[in-house]
Amino acid sequence: MAKAPYKNEADYVVVGSGSSGAAIAGRLAESGASVIVLEAGKTDNKFLVKKPGMIGPMHSVPEIKKTVDWGYYSVPQKHLLDRKMPVPRGKVVGGSASINGMVYVRGNRANFDSWAAEGNTGWDADSVNAAYKRMEDFEDGANEWRGAGGPIKVTRNKIPQEGSLQFLQATADVTGCQVLDDYNGESQEGVSRMQQNAADGLRYSASRGYIHHLAPQGLQLQSEVLVTKVVIENGRATGVEVTDKDGGRRTIRAGKEVILSAGFVGSAQILMLSGIGHAQHLKDHGIDVVADLPVGDNLHDHLFHALTFNVSSSKNKGTATYFAKGVMKEVLRPGTTFMANSVFEGLAVLKTSQAGDIPDLQLHVLPWAYVSPNQDEPIRHDVDKGTALTVLSTLIYPKSRGTLRLASADPTASPLIDFQYLADPADLEVLAEGSELVREIMAGSAFKGSVERELHPGAHLTGQPLRDEILNRATSVYHGVGTCRMGVDELAVVSPDLKVRGIEGLRVCDASIMPSITGGNTNAPAIMIGERGADLVLGKG
Repeated sequence: MAKAPYKNEADYVVVGSGSSGAAIAGRLAESGASVIVLEAGKTDNKFLVKKPGMIGPMHSVPEIKKTVDWGYYSVPQKHLLDRKMPVPRGKVVGGSASINGMVYVRGNRANFDSWAAEGNTGWDADSVNAAYKRMEDFEDGANEWRGAGGPIKVTRNKIPQEGSLQFLQATADVTGCQVLDDYNGESQEGVSRMQQNAADGLRYSASRGYIHHLAPQGLQLQSEVLVTKVVIENGRATGVEVTDKDGGRRTIRAGKEVILSAGFVGSAQILMLSGIGHAQHLKDHGIDVVADLPVGDNLHDHLFHALTFNVSSSKNKGTATYFAKGVMKEVLRPGTTFMANSVFEGLAVLKTSQAGDIPDLQLHVLPWAYVSPNQDEPIRHDVDKGTALTVLSTLIYPKSRGTLRLASADPTASPLIDFQYLADPADLEVLAEGSELVREIMAGSAFKGSVERELHPGAHLTGQPLRDEILNRATSVYHGVGTCRMGVDELAVVSPDLKVRGIEGLRVCDASIMPSITGGNTNAPAIMIGERGADLVLGKG
């Protein structure tokens, strides 16, 4: 069947088919509105994207990565030895949710209550819980906290390796925390088997749930279409200018609203290209100023430090062997191997001595070796020397703040991404304390002496030498947020209803609106933001 020609007008034009964009577009179209979703990347209807276990090649094989990723890097990070950090962003239908680790973490309820306390009415924990329940199809079914029957299937990994299960018990023994059945329920603090938005051997990104499976009438997905600017006439957004894959240019009109859901990089970049941002910055690039707003400020992200251990077990396998056998088995018995799951198998949310009322440390458990010394300059020695278990000590509430700025007025130019990682010394202390806690856990009796040695960074590094080495090893979890901050003050880009201040008919709906980052992986909150955004557009908020 021939593909329908691309339309040039709809009630709503949604820029970006990622976690938030797919969700808001699907719900708006489900209400009876006409919606055009614009995506710069290609289709997600490919094995690489659909099969959860293919996340490794998508991030580590350059020839594969460039087919699904924008290929961004940060500017040199002066507090991390001037390293340029990779900033993976999905350039494919489904956006970054088509290339992420599928770790499903709602965040701490206190995160959302803090947003509401800043004046963001309707974003408190109870309000967002209703959106979470509506979007979920949780394997345990619905209860006070969880939803069933929604577009996003959420399951637990059914075949974790022995080392991952030992880690759960060791963490409880060493820290005294609870082993949780559901960290996305009433309480987050504790250790648990990882939840994932994957099921039946498939990745359940928002594009799969809200576009492909929901498949509402009136929604047209246009891929390989680059949005170059928002068209603003007399203070109102009336559409967007785009470039098609053949180089042709056109304008797509929005009868009601333009909604930017291009993520913390794309939404901020498009706003600035459209004349919305810091006035002097725009003038420096020859862009006419439409609205002087702090676009690109408040950038922050989760950062982790990986520790890898040799763990002897008849069930754990070396990385290459583990991967190769999994691929072969998946061909014969689809959905029964690690290829059907997130690569992460366990999770702990704990308090360091730096924490306030809620946990400030997240530990991700990976059943194979991580690259050394860091992912932006990978050395893969030791990866296949025996069995391995990696634990990522993760800073989930960074105090450091950075910026995103235009490099030029060319919409194809990568912007200047400066996270200012570890600018606040307190952030390094959380990573260091978390790393020492990981070592205590790995020395716990639950491992029954099976931890042979710390592969890297090396047990000899403690105190200040450990902190020095973290500067060479710390890596982004790829959870950038905040560049189009939601709020009610002069530091806000959008109001609590997600409308861009001073511009009619224009909203931003993605993780860039977060005033402060959530406690845990940001994919689930981004989908929730799409659900809440649809409520606000439709007057249900």
